[in-house]
Amino acid sequence: MTSRERFLSACACAPLDRPPIWVMRQAGRYLPEYRALKAKSSFLEMVKTPELAAEVTLQPLRRFELDAAIIFSDILVIPEALGQGYKFRDEGGIAMDFRLETRAQLDRLDTVGVPFHLDYVAQALKLVKAELKGQKALLGFGGAPWTLATYMVEGGSSEDFSRIKQLFYTDRPFFDALMEKLTAALIEYFLMQIRAGVDAIQLFDSWGGIIAGQDYEAASLRWMREIIAELPKDFPVILYAKGVPSQLTDMAFSGARVLGVDWTVDLGVVRRLVPGNVALQGNLDPVLMNTTPEIVRTEATRLLETMRGARGHIFNLGHGIMPEAKIECMEALVETVTTWK
Repeated sequence: MTSRERFLSACACAPLDRPPIWVMRQAGRYLPEYRALKAKSSFLEMVKTPELAAEVTLQPLRRFELDAAIIFSDILVIPEALGQGYKFRDEGGIAMDFRLETRAQLDRLDTVGVPFHLDYVAQALKLVKAELKGQKALLGFGGAPWTLATYMVEGGSSEDFSRIKQLFYTDRPFFDALMEKLTAALIEYFLMQIRAGVDAIQLFDSWGGIIAGQDYEAASLRWMREIIAELPKDFPVILYAKGVPSQLTDMAFSGARVLGVDWTVDLGVVRRLVPGNVALQGNLDPVLMNTTPEIVRTEATRLLETMRGARGHIFNLGHGIMPEAKIECMEALVETVTTWK
C-alpha cells in the first residue's frame, strides 16, 4: 500500500495496521532548508512563486516518512484575490490593506476570476503532484469563511475579535453578504485545487472558537456545509475547527469525511461520540514538539493506544507545528507512528 492509498483508506475509515501521518503546517522555521529559502525570498514571494511553493511543500517529505504533503500557501490568498490584500506587521501578526467596514467596500470585493488570480497555487500543486508520482497524498486547503472574515473585518490579527462579533450580532445582512462572497470564492478555489490534482481538501476554521457555541452554526458551520455540498460527491474534505469541542457532533454531519480535532479534547472520547463513518485527525499537542524525543515518543504512543482498534485515524498534531519545534522531536514522532503496530 502506498502512502497515498494509506491516507485515502483512513479517510474512508478502512482498517489499517497503523494510521497515516502528516503534520499540519509542515513548512516552518524549524527546518534549516526552509530558513535558507526564507533568507532569499519573503513569505509572500514563496507563496506566489510556484517553484518555490513546491520546493517548500516537498522539504518535509525529503526528511521524514510522512504519508501526505500539504501545499505551501496561505489562507489569506482568498481575501487578496477578492481585492483586499495583506502583509505581515513588523511587530508580528497580519495587517490587511484596509478594514472592511462599509457596504461600498463589500460590493467592491469581486468573486469573478478567483481561479485566474490564484493560478499560482494550481501551478504549484501540479509541480508537487508530478514529484510525488502517486506515492504520497497531496492536500490542498483554505480558510473557513468565518476565519477569513475575522481578518477582513478586524483589519488583521486581533486580540478580542470585537468587530467581527459586533457585525454578526448587529448587521446580519452585511455579515451574510460577506459570507456568501467568501463561500462562493472558496468553492471556486477548491474546485481549482481538485482539478490540479489534490487528493483531499482541508478546511481550516482556526478562529471557530471565538464565537458563542450556540451561534457557531449561523456564524460558521452553515457556510462550510454549503462549500462541502458543492464539491464532488464523496471527495475527502477534512474539517478542522479550533476550540469548538461542543460542536464536533454537528460538524460530523457537515458532509466532511474527516474531522480534525485540536489537542484540548480526548480523541478516544470523540471517537465514541461521532459516527463511525467519519474519520478523525489529530491530535498531539504541538508544544510537545519543542520538548524532547523521549516525551514525544511517550505521548504519541499514549495517543496511538487510545485509538487502538478504531478505524479512520490520521495521526497529526492538534494544530500547526511551531517554529520552535526540534527536528529530533519530529524524527521521534514519525518513527513512533510508522513503526507502531
